[in-house]
Amino acid sequence: MSRPTAAQGEADRLLGPLGERLPAPVKGKPGPPLWLLAELTYRCPLHCAFCFNPVDFATREQELSTESWLRVLREARALGSVQVGFSGGEPMLRDDLEVLVAEAHRLGYYTNLLTSGVGLTEERAEALQRAGLDHVQLSFQDSTREANDFLSHTRTFDLKQRVAALIKRHEWPMVLNCVIHRLNIDYIDKIIDMALELGAEYLELANTQFYSWAEVNRDQLMPTQAQVQRAEAVAAEYRERFADRIRIIFVVPDYHGTRPKKCMNGWGQVFLTVAPDGTAMPCHTARMLPGLAFPHVDTMSMADIWYASEGFNRYRGTDWMQGACVDCPEQANDLGGCRCQAFLLTGDPAATDPVCSKSSQRERVDAVVARAEAADPAQIAARPLVFRDPKASRQLSGRTQGSIPPTPSRPARLPESSP
Repeated sequence: MSRPTAAQGEADRLLGPLGERLPAPVKGKPGPPLWLLAELTYRCPLHCAFCFNPVDFATREQELSTESWLRVLREARALGSVQVGFSGGEPMLRDDLEVLVAEAHRLGYYTNLLTSGVGLTEERAEALQRAGLDHVQLSFQDSTREANDFLSHTRTFDLKQRVAALIKRHEWPMVLNCVIHRLNIDYIDKIIDMALELGAEYLELANTQFYSWAEVNRDQLMPTQAQVQRAEAVAAEYRERFADRIRIIFVVPDYHGTRPKKCMNGWGQVFLTVAPDGTAMPCHTARMLPGLAFPHVDTMSMADIWYASEGFNRYRGTDWMQGACVDCPEQANDLGGCRCQAFLLTGDPAATDPVCSKSSQRERVDAVVARAEAADPAQIAARPLVFRDPKASRQLSGRTQGSIPPTPSRPARLPESSP
C-alpha cells in the first residue's frame, strides 16, 4: 500500500483557490477534514514486508458498497474535504473505481490514485482519465527488477515500468513512492536515478515507519544512523542538482530523530481515513489502539464522525496529554507525536511519543536503534522476513503487539544481482 504523504503538497496547493469556499473556522471546533483517504480494499497482489495495512487484514474481508462510498464522498465534500486519495490494498481491484473517481471529480475533489500499478491497463487508464482522475502515485520497492520483486514478493518491476510510461502518456502528474529501509537505503541514488529516467514530477522516499507489517519485521528493516545520514545527504544533493526536474521528498525516520512528528498533521485535524469495511479513523493504523470506539460510516454521518465521535476526539488537541507533554513549550508543534507509536513502544496510547528526547521512555527507542547499530549484517540477512499475505495475516492475528511472529518466510537478504 502506498502512503498519501507526497500528495499532501497538492492539497496545500489547492487550499489557495478553494479556501474561500471552505467553512469558516468555529472557535473550539477543528477545521474540516481536508484530506479524505478512501481505502477501498485490503486485497492486494503485492506482499510487501512493510505494508501499512493491518496485520489482521485477512480477518476483515467486508468492503463498503459502491452506494456507501458515494455517500462518504458527498458527505466529506460537504464538510470541506478538498482532496481524496483512492488507496488500498490495491484500489484497481475495485470494479467501481471509475464510478467513484467520476463522482469525486463531479463534487470538486482533487483526485489521487495510490497504486502498485497492477491492473492499470491502457483501457482502465483511459476510463479513469475520462472520469476525471487528477494524478497517480505509483509505488516501487527498489530500482532493479531483482530487488523490487524480492521486496514485494511478486514479479512486478517490468509491469511498474510500463505503468510509469502509461502515466506519462496520459499526462498525469506522477508521484513515485519508494519505502526506504535497511535493505535498500544504500541504493537511494539508484532509486532517484530511476525516478528521473521515468520522468516523475515527485519522488517520495518514505523511510519506513514501524507499524503493522513493518513492525513485525522491524529488526530486519531498521537502518543504522549512518545509513540514514548518508541517504539524507544523497537526497539533498540530488534535490539541489535536479530542482527544475523533480521534487524529492525525503521522509525522515522517527526512530533516528529526537522530536516526534505530528500524528497525521494532528489527530483529527486534517486527515480522515475510511477503511475498506467502513470504519472511520484519524489515520490508517489507529484501529490498533485499545479502548477506542471508531465509528462506522453506515451508522453515523461524516459530520458526526468528524466532530462528535469519541474516536476522533480522544487525542484531538492537547487536553488529553500527560507526562512531558503537559507543560512542553513545543506542545503545539508536535501535539505529543504519534499515538500508535506510543502504544507500540510503551503499551500506553496516551504516553508521550518515546521518539521525543524529553520522554521518560526514550530509552525504548534508543534500545531499538542500538540493536540495529550492533546487528551483524549476516545475521540480519539470515533472519527471514514475514511477507504480507492472507496466510501470515491469519497466523499473526492473535499475537500481542511487539511479539515475535511465529512463522517467518524468506530470508531478509536481497538477491545477489542487486546493486
